[in-house]
Amino acid sequence: MSVLVFAVTGYGWSQYHDLLTGVGRSDAIRANAPKSAGGDTNILIMGLDSRLDENGNPLPADVYQALHAGDQQVGGYNANVLILVHLPGDGSKATAISIPRDDYVSLPGSPDGVAKGKIKQAYGLAFDQEHQRLVAAGVTDPASLEQRSRDAGRAEEVDTVAQLLGGVPIDHFVEVTLMGFYQLAQVVAPITVCLNEDTRDSYSGADFHRGYQQINAAQAVAFVRQRRDYVHPQLNFTDLDRERRQQAFIASLVYQLKQAGTFLNPARLRALINVAKQNIAADTGLELLSFAERASTLAGGNITFTTLPIVRFGTDPAGEDVNIVNVPEIQALVHNMIGGSTPIPAAASPSPVPRRSGTVDVVNATNRSGLAAGLERAMASTGFTPGVASTATRHRKTTMIYYPDTGSAGMANTLSAMLGGVPAARDSTVPAGHLRVILGADFTMPEDLPTEGTPAAGDSSPSPGTQPASGAGPHSDAVPTEPDSIAGGGVPCVK
Repeated sequence: MSVLVFAVTGYGWSQYHDLLTGVGRSDAIRANAPKSAGGDTNILIMGLDSRLDENGNPLPADVYQALHAGDQQVGGYNANVLILVHLPGDGSKATAISIPRDDYVSLPGSPDGVAKGKIKQAYGLAFDQEHQRLVAAGVTDPASLEQRSRDAGRAEEVDTVAQLLGGVPIDHFVEVTLMGFYQLAQVVAPITVCLNEDTRDSYSGADFHRGYQQINAAQAVAFVRQRRDYVHPQLNFTDLDRERRQQAFIASLVYQLKQAGTFLNPARLRALINVAKQNIAADTGLELLSFAERASTLAGGNITFTTLPIVRFGTDPAGEDVNIVNVPEIQALVHNMIGGSTPIPAAASPSPVPRRSGTVDVVNATNRSGLAAGLERAMASTGFTPGVASTATRHRKTTMIYYPDTGSAGMANTLSAMLGGVPAARDSTVPAGHLRVILGADFTMPEDLPTEGTPAAGDSSPSPGTQPASGAGPHSDAVPTEPDSIAGGGVPCVK
């Protein structure tokens, strides 16, 4: 037994040492950048749309064919995938926040003279600016030009995301190219995914049927890239659906890695390490073994995926399509999720409606009967107007507050603080003047809210006005998936 333990431990250490010496490293996280406190860790995952490898070289022709995304002449150095992963120091549920790539934001370094642009462009603009500077300075070595230019892009992207999110510390980053994603999918394929409807798209190569199905690496690339469907126009795809596809893929992948015992399989572990060495980069401060140990707990579902809201689709001064966003609203939402409650200043809300006015509708998505009715009664003494209590047909783990428009964000933030920092997000299906609270298994009635008359557990009698949750909109668990929040721990179904 001792020899066996020694052999396995030695193998694991040799593999880890090999990984440490092979993965590309970067000093793009600035030394004076703020750090998370209390053992928390924030990691920014950046997925580049470049059709080149990590060293800037073209890919093999058969890979371009499999990717169905064009060759080296297509794409650039945009960060088309931006996900901030928050790992709490106390081991509680992690949060992955997807940032839509076309959000129109300020770029702190004004790279290439551009002060405002799509958030994905921060990387490419800074890359180009640094590349030109290095060439002018006489640098000719291709490898040096590539990596130093990438470091400039990484630093600008990190700073841009941190600024948008209200100064949230970004402790580490991991960068994956399109090729790296494809190679990773090759190692772990087949991958199980789930779709709500049949869908097809010649642009990305997507061709999927409704329900659960196993896909290969090329199909995985199509799955996470799809954002249109001219065969089924009623699906009304937008770029935001890509974010949810990416979240669903990651949730499925992490779950399946655990189910397959991948990290106990030397051959598959070696293959994953080889992928990491070829087309993945990370900051020099990211301690990979420690991160892997913490991340392993996410496979059991200890993570929630959320997409940041947008106000509307619009165009920039050059006529390009962008997402118009409410920055104070985003910052309040992010701080509610990972940094405690941060109320939106009153001046940031265009609505004259007092924050504590409005009607609160509550959906009980737990196995605790009477919970929605109890919270409705408690609302009467808070200044909010009790609305409709209802029961979802499916349970959910996480409690969320949904509000109809940016003018209601302050009101939602006030309710969030009352309920102990419950995350809030925009949902256009919520009626004007209303807030919708969907109670998950994590909900605990705050002690300072009156609970007199709340039915005891097991009392399933509905309160007056109670109705089925079928009218609760797309964020109710009466439907298979949610557009703005996806739970880990399984294979979620998405559009």
